[in-house]
Amino acid sequence: MKASYLKRYPLSHFVIASVIVLSLAPIPDVPQLAGVNLLDKWVHFVMYGGLCLVVWWEYLRQHRRVEWPRAIVGAIVLPILLGGALELAQAYLTTCRSGEWLDFAADSVGAVLGFLVAGPFILRKNRKS
Repeated sequence: MKASYLKRYPLSHFVIASVIVLSLAPIPDVPQLAGVNLLDKWVHFVMYGGLCLVVWWEYLRQHRRVEWPRAIVGAIVLPILLGGALELAQAYLTTCRSGEWLDFAADSVGAVLGFLVAGPFILRKNRKS
């Protein structure tokens, strides 16, 4: 990875590192949240939606116009692939976590919804240029 990517997208890299650590660390037992249905899926959804929003925010801050193929790969496809890779890592490389298809689905839906939420800002930026 080029050093310029680290300089241009520091928050995105921080969020990616945070997602990796949170995905591979043991899940703490929080009795206050025991009654929340599908809590783990909501966490995945929010993490990947947030990641997508941060990537778009930094991308729009750094570029005058949206280069759609590159932007879609960086802000949607790569987060979805990261989610899949981390689910496989949970299943095969950890003893404290298990990889699940529904977690991967929540990751994917979060990334796509992050794109949809960012859409108006992306289109506004494209019109200004």
